[in-house]
Amino acid sequence: MDMFSEHLRRCFTSCGPPFSNYSCGAVRHQQHHHHHHHRKIITSDPYVTACLAEATVARTRVISNSEDPIWNEHFKIPLAHRAAALVLHVKDNDVFGAQLIGTVSVPTARIASGKKIQGWFPILGANGKPYKRDTALHLSMEFTAVEKKPEYQHGITGDPEKLGVRDTYFPLRQGGSVTLYQDAHVREGELPEVNLEKGAMFKHENCWEDICHAILEAHHMIYLVGWSIYHKVKLVREPTRPLPNGGALTLGDLLKYKSQEGVRVCMLVWDDKTSHDKLFLKTGGVMQTHDEETRKFFKHSSVICVLSPRYASSKLSIVKQQVVGTLFTHHQKCVLVDTQASGNKRKITAFIGGLDLCDGRYDTPDHRLFCDMDTVFLNDIHNPTFAAGTKGPRQPWHDLHCKIEGPAAYDILKNFEQRWRKATKWREFSLRFRKASRWHDDALIHLERISWILSPSLSVPDGDPSLWVSQEEDPENWHVQIFRSIDSGSVKGFPSNVQESLKMNLVCRKNLVIDKSIHTAYVKAIRSAQHFIYIENQYFLGSSFAWPSYKNSGADNLIPVELALKIASKIRAKERFAVYVVIPMWPEGDPTSNAVQEILFWQGQTMKMMYEIVAQELKSMNLENAHPQDFLNFYCLGNREIAPKENLQQQSLDKSPMVYGYRMSLWAEHLGMVDDRFEKPDSTECVNFVNRIAEDNWSRYTADEIIPLKGHLLKYPIKVDSDGKVRPLPNHEYFPDVGGKILGAPTALPDTLTM
Repeated sequence: MDMFSEHLRRCFTSCGPPFSNYSCGAVRHQQHHHHHHHRKIITSDPYVTACLAEATVARTRVISNSEDPIWNEHFKIPLAHRAAALVLHVKDNDVFGAQLIGTVSVPTARIASGKKIQGWFPILGANGKPYKRDTALHLSMEFTAVEKKPEYQHGITGDPEKLGVRDTYFPLRQGGSVTLYQDAHVREGELPEVNLEKGAMFKHENCWEDICHAILEAHHMIYLVGWSIYHKVKLVREPTRPLPNGGALTLGDLLKYKSQEGVRVCMLVWDDKTSHDKLFLKTGGVMQTHDEETRKFFKHSSVICVLSPRYASSKLSIVKQQVVGTLFTHHQKCVLVDTQASGNKRKITAFIGGLDLCDGRYDTPDHRLFCDMDTVFLNDIHNPTFAAGTKGPRQPWHDLHCKIEGPAAYDILKNFEQRWRKATKWREFSLRFRKASRWHDDALIHLERISWILSPSLSVPDGDPSLWVSQEEDPENWHVQIFRSIDSGSVKGFPSNVQESLKMNLVCRKNLVIDKSIHTAYVKAIRSAQHFIYIENQYFLGSSFAWPSYKNSGADNLIPVELALKIASKIRAKERFAVYVVIPMWPEGDPTSNAVQEILFWQGQTMKMMYEIVAQELKSMNLENAHPQDFLNFYCLGNREIAPKENLQQQSLDKSPMVYGYRMSLWAEHLGMVDDRFEKPDSTECVNFVNRIAEDNWSRYTADEIIPLKGHLLKYPIKVDSDGKVRPLPNHEYFPDVGGKILGAPTALPDTLTM
């Protein structure tokens, strides 16, 4: 899997147990001075950061050229930190880095009491004495324990108010339809049948085939967003239904074909700054995303292909802007098309998820390594673990995707439009001075001008029933909410005013406005889970403030520590709970390389922190016969295959029938079967059964002789002791065949590259 995805979003943060419980608080920063005899802070660009356990949990905006600043900002902060005090740092922003003016410290014991804290707090200098006479910070805060938050008590779908995840940019939308996909394609008979209620069967859908048909049937617009989009990829290779004209074309030729029909085709592709295609400089780039090849392919066509780097905020220093633009990526993946609605109307349909339309991503649940190399995978053998030119094995690729119809699809369209207008802003400006007739000031389709395309009514901002594709009584009805992680450097349309940003549930941090709703949704889902949590993710690292070592690495997201604390809370309540985490055996790339080794080191730190929290809770409850892996387990995916001779060149939403069927289908792919024990994933019987299969698969995977695996799920090759200590499996410190330490190693690389 590609190396720059989750850690660029600062995906996971692990932390130790908070005070006596973990909770959500609100902090308001406001700096005034007394009316008489006050002395002004000697600073020009002040701002404040709030820190717990070396993690920055809030940051105000910078107020330029002010010696008496008033921030008046409000933050809702989910907490899962172990710390003696909340420390507020008053700083002076500077071109060459911020300088500390002074600090305010509030004991966490006082905060955890739940009583409102409000008033003036003196700002202390480095010597512990007041920075200046009468210099103080005015703030108000109130802590609410998670047990007292009603939205966490009913499960993720049990909210009686049906508001979904609160405090996010996009609200919950009713009247939707969702199609769930696993892998790019599922061949007939490739997976066991999954029985649903009333004799129904779970239907395995085909993602890339559906995308191809949707593109072919589009009348007005096709918008694509990707980390990588490769024009040579073929979407349909093992068709399950007749293909219309153009369906056998490569993606690039298919998009040209549709644009020649008059369909507006806009592509937004991440611009890898390390790739170049100039007269004397031609490089494929570190990530080999083919961005320059794709741009060049569409250059003289009516397809509008824009390479979009990570745009840093213009308010950041020049150096930081270059770091963001060079090292950070865009990782959204989306296809938007107009499709047939009721009557003669058209509607917007969106495909989103984890699948880039590029080389190496087409795969099926069998995850073939050598088979069909001359047919299905012809000219598409991708495996960055080995040197270029290696003819096998291909890299298996498992990922999840979905199709969304109804009001939520228009939120995805809004995200595209916000990103497009930001990415094309400077291009449009420069092209006004050239004879570039083919470029328009705004290449996007204006839905409100086309009467037969359904579009949201501005008079019904919270949900327009005219966009519904299902009714509440329909068993196929979905409530859908869109989450993302993005900042004002990458979108056009976020307000610059702090109060307006707060109304939109956006977070202001220094000079950026941020939508961090993905993190908000993760925390909400974990805290609301009642019985089990199942996660598949490309990377798993975070909560660095609670790691056994290297606590200040900056990976401060709460997901890992929230998982561990959820398990601890269930142990205290004497209730069963199980967490299953499926990750790659190693991130995409050479496992012996410095970058991958450091990512694995961060991942190992995260696992160690989580198991220690669980083990400590078991000890405190005197559960001597229980083991941390009765509650928390990590798995990876693998496959073994005899190479043909010609190639020897070498989440708890189970109450929904569809979500239940989807999970069971994923487990059938990973475990090679459907079993009654999977019905209760929180049970000890299910956890033990899955672990036995996964451990047996690891033994088969590492054996000298080729023994077929039962599915693809392997126990992640670590040994967890009853006290939570994590170490490599005996005789398996390194990955088999390819090398590289399983628990990684710290390197001299900057943390920003691998976090």
